[in-house]
Amino acid sequence: MTRPHPAVVALVGNPRPGSRTLGAATALARTLAGHLGAGADPAVVDLAAHAPGLHAQPRPADVDAALATAAGADVLVVATPVYKASFTGLLKSFLDLYGPDALARVVAVPLVVSATPAHTLVGEVHLRPVLVELGATVPTRTLSILDADLADLGPAVARWWERAERPLRRALGAPGASEAPTPASPTASQATRQATPAPAVVR
Repeated sequence: MTRPHPAVVALVGNPRPGSRTLGAATALARTLAGHLGAGADPAVVDLAAHAPGLHAQPRPADVDAALATAAGADVLVVATPVYKASFTGLLKSFLDLYGPDALARVVAVPLVVSATPAHTLVGEVHLRPVLVELGATVPTRTLSILDADLADLGPAVARWWERAERPLRRALGAPGASEAPTPASPTASQATRQATPAPAVVR
């Protein structure tokens, strides 16, 4: 399904209010909204504000609203710091409130903030499987950000976008999603030149 003006939402699983993870997720969501021609500014669901009600019964209205906002996204940035070599329990508790395939219409983009390069695979190993289990499409690699890069996210986001743009647009059915053209077959003369070994150089 083509989504010409996708709704972009940032879901932040850092338990600390006003965290740097929140800043990184908001910045990435705004960048994606600009690249993808979103029709509105990204919404932000900061789970630090909803943590007290996640396990309450009956479930508070603000938690229901947060669940609906995240599930209603076309593009959902799912951001977490690394806690004990995985994503946060706060984010897991929130995602566990969804039923099967609750994120079936969502294109998810994992964002992981870590202190060391040793944890750059947390998003791929731990977070991606949970999002896929909930039905989300996860067409790109995780954007892994080191604490040292948080002051200037631009270069890291630009490098990630170079590889992420085509699969992300394809998942959304957006313009620019077509595959790169297949290289033309070499001409006979080119093939001959390629097949002829270069003369050996004696040193």
